[in-house]
Amino acid sequence: MKAVEFQAVEKYYDSFQALKGVSFDVEEGEFFGLLGPNGAGKSTLINSMSGLVTPSSGSISVLGHDVIADYRKTRRALGLVPQELIADPFFNIRELLELQSGYFGIKGPQQQKWIDELLERLALSEKAKSLTHQLSGGMKRRALIAMALVHKPKVLVLDEPTAGVDVDLRRTLWEFTKELHAQGHTIILTTHYLEEAEALCNRVAIMQEGQIKALDKTSALLSRHAYRYLRVVTPHSKKDLVPELQSRLEESDGNGILLKVKKEECMSSVLGWLHQSGIAIEDISSRDASLEEVFLDLTSGKAQETKNV
Repeated sequence: MKAVEFQAVEKYYDSFQALKGVSFDVEEGEFFGLLGPNGAGKSTLINSMSGLVTPSSGSISVLGHDVIADYRKTRRALGLVPQELIADPFFNIRELLELQSGYFGIKGPQQQKWIDELLERLALSEKAKSLTHQLSGGMKRRALIAMALVHKPKVLVLDEPTAGVDVDLRRTLWEFTKELHAQGHTIILTTHYLEEAEALCNRVAIMQEGQIKALDKTSALLSRHAYRYLRVVTPHSKKDLVPELQSRLEESDGNGILLKVKKEECMSSVLGWLHQSGIAIEDISSRDASLEEVFLDLTSGKAQETKNV
């Protein structure tokens, strides 16, 4: 069974079309990345899956249940960590988790034990009796994750979960997320930190202007990129390069130059042009493209559209 299925999903806001026939599946137990620039349609798609937005056409199912016709079952199967931080003036963190549990008809000693575990794992135990306006942004983010997990959903949706949090909290959240994935949770992640998606996600879909621009295993997207990168540490500047290297220059900074080289290009030729330039080379290294570079090429129109698989 698929964890989530999107079939020809469209969404109009008056004359503006936010989603343009989006179709793809997320497998059970998968760690899936949904990437794209601002305005690409990611949040509209996630909100349509979560019941916060009604699609204009098409269908979405979660664990085989339609999100509109079987909304009770799909809400029970989903946990959403939204971008927006909570601000409840009436209930403390423990009360919010108990209230959230009540929405799903869950109560009793076992549920209290699970709430205690969530508070401990997310370092919220000392803040359990605090109101949300008394919490830092990072603590509010942890509380959102606890609320999304309180009913033990099989599918967890993380919409920019590390936006605006510090490095230590980001690391803590990802360790906890990896544990949840290892326990069998399906996780769908949107993030602008593409190094996170590269490290965590089995597959990624890249959206642009309401459509899927590319969808594949993360490793396959990286391997299909046409370029590799050569970092040259040198005290010289880009103006000292011969024309053959100027055309391959990706960036130049105080640490040297970064050259973009086609994979089929002979590296010895590039090294020869470096020698002809007469620049002093303190260090040199090569690497394959990162997911960020693949993303930029796809969304800036520099590369041909990748076929969905």
